[in-house]
Amino acid sequence: MKASDLLVKCLEAEGIQYIFGVPGEENADFMISLEQSEQIRFVLTRHEQGAAFMAEAYGRLTGNPAGCLGTLGPGATNLITGVADGNMDHAPMLVLTGQGASTRLHKESHQIMDVVSMFEPVTKWATSIIHPDNIPEIVRKAVRLARAEKPGACHIELPEDIAKMQTDREPMQPRRFRRPRPENDILQSAFDLLRQARRPIILAGNGCIRKRASQQLRQFCAQTGIGVINTFMGKGAVDMDSECCLFTIGLQAKDVISCALDASDLVITLGYDIVEYPPQLWNADGHKHIIHADFQPAEIDAHYHPEVELVGDLALTLEHLTRLVKSFGGLDLDLTQQASVRQEMQEELKRHKDDETHDTIRPQKVLWDAREVMGPEDILLSDVGAHKMWIARHYQCHEPNTCLIPNGFASMGFALPGAIAAHIVHPDKRILAICGDAGFLMNVQEMETARRLNSRIVIMVWEDHEYGLIAWKQTNEFGHHTDLSFGNPNWSQLASAFGWNYHWVSQSTKLKDSLVYAFDEEGPSLVVLPIDYRENLELTRRLGDVICPI
Repeated sequence: MKASDLLVKCLEAEGIQYIFGVPGEENADFMISLEQSEQIRFVLTRHEQGAAFMAEAYGRLTGNPAGCLGTLGPGATNLITGVADGNMDHAPMLVLTGQGASTRLHKESHQIMDVVSMFEPVTKWATSIIHPDNIPEIVRKAVRLARAEKPGACHIELPEDIAKMQTDREPMQPRRFRRPRPENDILQSAFDLLRQARRPIILAGNGCIRKRASQQLRQFCAQTGIGVINTFMGKGAVDMDSECCLFTIGLQAKDVISCALDASDLVITLGYDIVEYPPQLWNADGHKHIIHADFQPAEIDAHYHPEVELVGDLALTLEHLTRLVKSFGGLDLDLTQQASVRQEMQEELKRHKDDETHDTIRPQKVLWDAREVMGPEDILLSDVGAHKMWIARHYQCHEPNTCLIPNGFASMGFALPGAIAAHIVHPDKRILAICGDAGFLMNVQEMETARRLNSRIVIMVWEDHEYGLIAWKQTNEFGHHTDLSFGNPNWSQLASAFGWNYHWVSQSTKLKDSLVYAFDEEGPSLVVLPIDYRENLELTRRLGDVICPI
């Protein structure tokens, strides 16, 4: 068979179901081979970056990689931002690029650049196929690395002349391995630290969501009563209605939730990625007692130096800790601080739920109503901007993986293409993406993709006519901000041009009904509202006055 045929068969053997992308001349053989596949669906996008964001969302929601595809040169460079985002958010994904013939890679030639070297800093592994017989090993290695903790992106380049070559090799069949668990003596050391603590706290990160360890975490919490603070990407690790849920931390300012961390005498980190929330923000003096539980050893950081590291399968680790607590007969803990923090944050979340405003709507009100409309299993995706901070703080979750926030590389432009992929994975769920007016327009071309696929999604745009997060941060530091304002399109005409449903909502009392109506419409719907970002500086002022409850 042709090398391109073998590449497709190897992807099929790995269980790949979707490839998102924009093909070019140098992908022609691969695309013709892919056309014959009954298993893999190719989704044509309007920009390679959108394809990479779709692959990221698919990987985060399923735990399995999808592919994103571009041609050589500019197609590959267009992919790179979305690939970097997925890799740093630990989404398993494959990056497939074409390349010019191997006979012209050594010299100056049309559209030729060293794509593999370009992708090396933003992937777990990047390689070029230089012989068709290597394809089975390369695909097996790429998928295994993409899926393995911590998951991420792997890049495979196929030059156009190699794609045409003949080979008699067959795909390698995937063989899974079982992740190890920590040794008994290490588990006992961790339990001894826990037993000595009076005010322990759990900091749950992305790893609790990635490998579905939340069930075991909930059992551990039921046994101990220890409160759980989650990072932006750890939402839903425990149910928001649980007394153990202390909501989300990650603002680069002291928040009510920080009080529980400040008061703790032991921090148990579970699947915690320091890329999300640097330890210096919660362990400034480096004196916190820490138990690190994750699939990999702790990253070296002066503010993150755990006494015990439980390295191995996170779910198994939690199961064994729960058994140790149960066999010991329970723990003697002081949970008053975490109870006070939970109560105060609950008051924060509902502070503006009954707002009646007519020209702008506060972020808190928007997110209260969104939570009311969304079911426990429905999925919200956040773009990047000031709205991300409000979503992180005010939109809480019942189940894991029901709120996707890019918070590693944190690239703007994620939410619209991510929502398209979310609908592909879960066509039976409500899919809501919240964007700023800046981030939405960064991949606005994917509105056509959503219409073509008849994606039943709702995209909500918070309009403030400027780069709001940058304005917020500059004002906090300098007392004013530089010129960050811009104009916007006529939203109604934009939606009409792409065949979308459209709603403008400026009255807070009509927002909930408008959302319900939009979700009941066929096809994609655009909901735009004027956001009251005066609340940004008001929140900064209030956080500066935080006094920890006792």
